[in-house]
Amino acid sequence: MSETYTGQIRPEDIEDAPDLESARLEREADAILTEGEARAFAPRPLHEAVREDATAARDWGRTRAERLRQAVEDEPMKATLYALGLGVVIGMLISR
Repeated sequence: MSETYTGQIRPEDIEDAPDLESARLEREADAILTEGEARAFAPRPLHEAVREDATAARDWGRTRAERLRQAVEDEPMKATLYALGLGVVIGMLISR
């Protein structure tokens, strides 16, 4: 019978299998995460960061507004009923 080793395992005792596909994918994922962290913490001027965030927010808002506009044009009765219901709920909450 073979005996099971019950001693403490050290990091150098663990063998990496570099030929396995999963090991390759893990290395690639680690490289991507490391690169992303380096980019995320790279120093840049505050005005540049604010400008980029404002541009992203403006683009997001425009996209959402266009989607909303299209939904209202496609189903005006449904949009009207939603607005009426929301107005009633807000009115009830305010009157409390």
